[in-house]
Amino acid sequence: MVPRTFVSPNGPTFSEIVFGTWRVLDDAATATPENMLARLHKCHELGITTIDTAEIYGVYKVEEFLGQALKLDPALRHKLEIVTKCGIYVPCEFHPDRKTAFYNATAARIVKSTEKSLRFLGTDYIDLLLVHRPDWLTSADETAEGLNQLLKEGKIRSAGVSNYNVHQFDLLNSRMDQPLVTNQIEFHLLNTDAIHDGRLDQAQKHSFNPMAWSPLAGGRLMDPANEAGARVSKACAVMSEKYGNATVDQLAYAWIMAHPSAPLPVIGTNKIERLEAAAKSTAIELEREDWYALWTAAKGHGIP
Repeated sequence: MVPRTFVSPNGPTFSEIVFGTWRVLDDAATATPENMLARLHKCHELGITTIDTAEIYGVYKVEEFLGQALKLDPALRHKLEIVTKCGIYVPCEFHPDRKTAFYNATAARIVKSTEKSLRFLGTDYIDLLLVHRPDWLTSADETAEGLNQLLKEGKIRSAGVSNYNVHQFDLLNSRMDQPLVTNQIEFHLLNTDAIHDGRLDQAQKHSFNPMAWSPLAGGRLMDPANEAGARVSKACAVMSEKYGNATVDQLAYAWIMAHPSAPLPVIGTNKIERLEAAAKSTAIELEREDWYALWTAAKGHGIP
C-alpha cells in the first residue's frame, strides 16, 4: 500500500504516488469507461487514491471520460481524491472560433471552468483545484477572487497552482483566504531546476509537498538513444540489486521522493504492472551516495 501524506497542513490527505490521467485516451482500443474504472479500482487497491486530471487533457475530453467511469461505481469517488486544473484554452473542435492558445485565470473563467469540471466529473466537490499555468494578463487579486469564491462555496476543498515560479506563488498566496497547498512542477532526474530556483525550498518553507509531473522525463529515462537517460539506466543497473532488483522507473520515483520537500510523483501509465511497480517504489529509501550517483549520471559530471 502507498503511504498517505499531507500536501499541506491546510489541505486534504493525498497518496504519496498520484495517478495522472493525461494519457488515458491515447489507446482507443482500451479507452472505455469500464477499463478506466478497472484501472481506478486497481489504483485504490494499491493505495494510489489521488487522481490527477485537467480541463485541457485529451483536448477537453478526459474529465468527462473519467466521470463516465466513476458513474459506474459512484461509491468509489468518495474513496479517491480528485485533482483537476484549469486555465489553458486552445483551438479545438468545441471552440472552432479560437485561433490562438491562451491562458485565462480570471475569477469568472476559473469559476466557469470548475463548474464544468464538476459537471463532467459527476461530483459536487473537487479535492484540489490547480491553476494550470500563470496567466500573465490577470492580477493575483483577480485569480484569488475566483479561488476564494469556490473555496467558500465548498465546490473545491483546497487550491494550488501548477508551473508557478517562487514569486508568482508567493504573490497569489498573499491574496488567498486559505493558503495554497501545492505547486505541481516538472521535476525529475533530467530536470532538476526546482532544486536550484527555490521552488522546492519554498515548499519546505510553507510545509507543503510539491507534485512532480513527468517523473520519468517523458520516457527519456528509458530511451537508450538519450545519452543522459542511458547513463541513468546504467547507474540504476549497478545499484538495482541493493534495492530489491528495483527498476529504472522505481529508482527514479524514489529519487524524487527522497528530496526533503517530499514531492509526490504524478505517474502517467495505462499499464497495471507499471502501477504496481510505482506503488512499490515508496518503500525504497535511497542511500545518500546513491541519490548523488543518480544525479551525477543524469548530469554527466560530478557535483560542483
